[in-house]
Amino acid sequence: MSQTNNLQLSGERFAAVYHLTATTEEAADRAWDICLEQTVEFPDDLISRPDIREQIIGRIASLEEVGPDCFEATIEFPVEVAGAELTQLLNVLFGNVSIKPGVRLVRFELPESLSSLYRGPRFGREGLRDLLQVHDRPLLSTAIKPMGLSPSELAELAYQFALGGIDLIKDDHGLADQCFVRFQERVERLSDAVNRANRETGLRCLYLPNITAPLDQLLDRARLARQAGAGGYLIAPGLAGWDAMRCVADDDRCGLPIMSHPAFLGAFTTSRSGGISHGALYGRIARLAGADATIFPNYGGRFAFSTDECRDIVAGCDASLGDIRPIFPAPAGGMKVQRVPELCDFYGKDTVLLIGGDLHRHGSDLVQSCRQFAESVRSNC
Repeated sequence: MSQTNNLQLSGERFAAVYHLTATTEEAADRAWDICLEQTVEFPDDLISRPDIREQIIGRIASLEEVGPDCFEATIEFPVEVAGAELTQLLNVLFGNVSIKPGVRLVRFELPESLSSLYRGPRFGREGLRDLLQVHDRPLLSTAIKPMGLSPSELAELAYQFALGGIDLIKDDHGLADQCFVRFQERVERLSDAVNRANRETGLRCLYLPNITAPLDQLLDRARLARQAGAGGYLIAPGLAGWDAMRCVADDDRCGLPIMSHPAFLGAFTTSRSGGISHGALYGRIARLAGADATIFPNYGGRFAFSTDECRDIVAGCDASLGDIRPIFPAPAGGMKVQRVPELCDFYGKDTVLLIGGDLHRHGSDLVQSCRQFAESVRSNC
């Protein structure tokens, strides 16, 4: 007969908070189902070993009604179940239960023993300010677009943006490695253009090329971009993977700030009864995966985020997460220069204001449009 070894776990746990769509009669069973599904994934009545039942399975720390047919369940999981890998932590938080209706991950809290396993953002909010030498206002950002322009035309745009005082100039997330705009040529030309403008202005504008790519090319693109003189990276973790972004953030051969783009992530947050909360996804998870700034659709733009959802993201960017640094929220998506006073009032100074197409609406002098954007921010923030 094989010998059974009893588990010897620490007893330390981390907490995940879920909203459950359930009746009063269903709520406790739904919460218990998460405890099982996210750990042993095994029929309750067939778990005969007491050590597994006591040490491995999640436990319900609290369960309370927070609305009509809506219950908030706090589930505590053993830290050992999450291992030392971001992929497994995310799996425990929202793996199989993501497939079940009526379950929404609202937030999570990690003890130091777990949060210390992750480097998080290399720079974070204050480190990015130090790079740019901008400490008293929101950062200004814009996107290189539209798709279809040649690398030399895109470089001219980047040059004008940098002359106009934009802090972070990112590729549009649709610019990849297409036949009409090859990655290497684009990055080299735009890096040169922005660095030339910096020499002329004395500013420290950063160009962030989109390095979202297949996993076997991602780190190569990051290193190539750094060698070409780029100032940071744009990554869409919904496409490349959260842990792929973490690899770039942790790699000392890359070593540049990262803006996270929300492409492919929308379905996680659009349902009020399922998915992941805005603050958990764009805030806490983005920080664990190494983003220094997290782009999301601003309220009142061409997407459907509300003011409360945007506040939740801001809170997630700054919430206690061990030694993991706070990061910049970066509202975007149909932003307009005329809304700068309102946005400054809503977000405060610790934000990145990302305005794209609207900078092109105010006459043919793009440099002047950027300077007006910058002046509006200085006047109102």
